[in-house]
Amino acid sequence: MKRIAVLGSTGSIGTQCLDVVARLPDRLQVVALAAHQHHERLWQQAQHFGVRHVALVDEQAAEALRQRQPDLQVYAGDEGLQTVATLPEVDTVVVGVAGVCGLAATVAALRAGKSIALASKEVLVAAGHSVTALAKERGLPIIPIDSEHSAVFQCLQGERVEAVRRILLTASGGALRDVPLEELPYVTPERALQHPTWRMGAKITIDSATLMNKGLEIIEAHWLFGIPAQQVQVVIHHQSIVHALVEMQDGSVLAQLGLPDMRLPIQYALLYPERVDTGLPQLDLTQIGTLTFAEPDPRRYPALQLARDALAAGGTMPAVMNAANEVAVARFLKGEIRFTDIVSCVRAVMDQHQPTLPTLEAVQHADTWAREQARLWTSR
Repeated sequence: MKRIAVLGSTGSIGTQCLDVVARLPDRLQVVALAAHQHHERLWQQAQHFGVRHVALVDEQAAEALRQRQPDLQVYAGDEGLQTVATLPEVDTVVVGVAGVCGLAATVAALRAGKSIALASKEVLVAAGHSVTALAKERGLPIIPIDSEHSAVFQCLQGERVEAVRRILLTASGGALRDVPLEELPYVTPERALQHPTWRMGAKITIDSATLMNKGLEIIEAHWLFGIPAQQVQVVIHHQSIVHALVEMQDGSVLAQLGLPDMRLPIQYALLYPERVDTGLPQLDLTQIGTLTFAEPDPRRYPALQLARDALAAGGTMPAVMNAANEVAVARFLKGEIRFTDIVSCVRAVMDQHQPTLPTLEAVQHADTWAREQARLWTSR
């Protein structure tokens, strides 16, 4: 029986994680849950899984839940996330929270000897060197939940990193992949949220439309697998069936295929190295028929180069890029800026930043600064 804490349990990754747990009651047990502010949904999850320890980042939401359920142990704030991530009864921490708050909780969990099942891109984007070094020092695994990194992780089982020529991360192209370039400035949030293959949260769906999600994944792959960024490439794959490919030095190409269902990489991360049938939908290639691949158009997806620039600059620059992007996406969803302004905003904030060593304190400071700059940014 593996005992897990789920950070971000009310979000897309968290709810799918709990679905996987429900399918494996003899193997997985939830002992702690954490969310940002949806205390009603968190309470329902706690009831369903018999959880006594929960955390809410929002202080008011935490107090509301305490008043309603005095028998429940409720922790609050970023410190609350760290508390549930380090409980003695926790074996593995699923990090599915958005934002830099997941970074401190991940670091705390590793220091407490917990294995990490990682879905939050921000953790490795903001502080990949520190987090991976800490995991190595403690001899603890970081198993990716992102479908692309899970695919790479699976392809590399039994392989030496030195034998890898390049990693190919696949991208659907997002909801706007067929919209004429001249129309992109005028697309609405509703249109940009209509993803053709995946069902995800709003922020990641917009990141898929800009391909910033792939930019973040290039940085993640660099830290997770120790591969130079120039050996990590992106290909457009509309069907979302091949989640990643790994080309070896001898020319062989390994690939991991599966339906676009996040429960598959979640289950793999939680049960690794075991594989069991839990009744999830199965892939039938005869029904898919055709698989296509293409180079991403840099005019349509300038965020890819932005991410490479951030990684090349190093230090706190990736954290600044990530934070500015989060704010820019939120502003687009509110109708404050245009779709094409997202990358422009992020680039402008990055241009103002002088990167420093990415200590935890420096990353948090850079994150706060970048968010404020992105809120103040106006289109020229």
